[in-house]
Amino acid sequence: MKIQNKIMRVVDLFSGCGGMSLGFKEAGFDIVGAFDNWDAAVEIYKANFKHPIYKADLSNADYIQTIKELNPDLIVGGPPCQDYSIAGKREMGKRANLTIKFGEIVSQVKPTWVVFENVYNIERFPTLPQLKDILMNAGYGISTKVLDASLCGVPQKRKRFFLVGKLNAINGFFDDAFVANMSNAPMTVRDYLGDALQTQFYYMHPRSYNRRAVFSIDEPSATIRGINRPIPNNYKKHPADKADISDGVRALTTRERGYLQTFPDSFSFPGVKTDVELAIGNAVPPALAKYIAKSIILFQETNKERSQL
Repeated sequence: MKIQNKIMRVVDLFSGCGGMSLGFKEAGFDIVGAFDNWDAAVEIYKANFKHPIYKADLSNADYIQTIKELNPDLIVGGPPCQDYSIAGKREMGKRANLTIKFGEIVSQVKPTWVVFENVYNIERFPTLPQLKDILMNAGYGISTKVLDASLCGVPQKRKRFFLVGKLNAINGFFDDAFVANMSNAPMTVRDYLGDALQTQFYYMHPRSYNRRAVFSIDEPSATIRGINRPIPNNYKKHPADKADISDGVRALTTRERGYLQTFPDSFSFPGVKTDVELAIGNAVPPALAKYIAKSIILFQETNKERSQL
């Protein structure tokens, strides 16, 4: 017998343009509010959701009461990650401190569930143990996992760190749930989009020319970043490129990069191109967020059924 769960109320902190919110909404959760401090992301979010988004600097404690009044059962969030990213400076800074602020907000609001998302490199930094300590001292059991998005419904080789916490649970409680619905094979661009790109090969500007830049739709894409550049006139083929630039290879459009992040056609991206590209690249892929959301639902259903045996 399938047991119905109460629809959980979700608050999205550091929401960006709404990838996490969209994924949880599609899984059946009730998103009741979001918070972000970047104007461009806030405008994109407003264009796509009916619930309120607050332009807010969450390092300011004034917003704690507003979050409490939204009465969330679950707080999700991915604080800005540039200080942890392999694409940025590997140093601690204000952005890293927002990870601590996230933990402090959760510990004061005390939702039943918490989901924290960031780049996988966060495991190398002392901020993560501090976050764990804050949550555990507030009564949360926690589980962590680095997920490959291509095994979770996203046509992209994107590794992301997730922490899932639950009040009064034991550490490791969610370890099995993280992988219960994971695919056995990575999702390719063709798996997700078919022939919608109308090209077999495409260019994605690499972090450095020591990396390849030409990909096939019959593999997952590389990680979508916040920069989208055209093919340089002097580009030299990398040994691992799937095709030669002269073979009709082209760069992806902004909308196509949104597709690879699993944003649907119905999702609007108002704003200047550079801001939109950055918002897309920084977003949690909605399909990855939906994977986590459905894992939480499955965990609840499984444990309710066990308790009634």
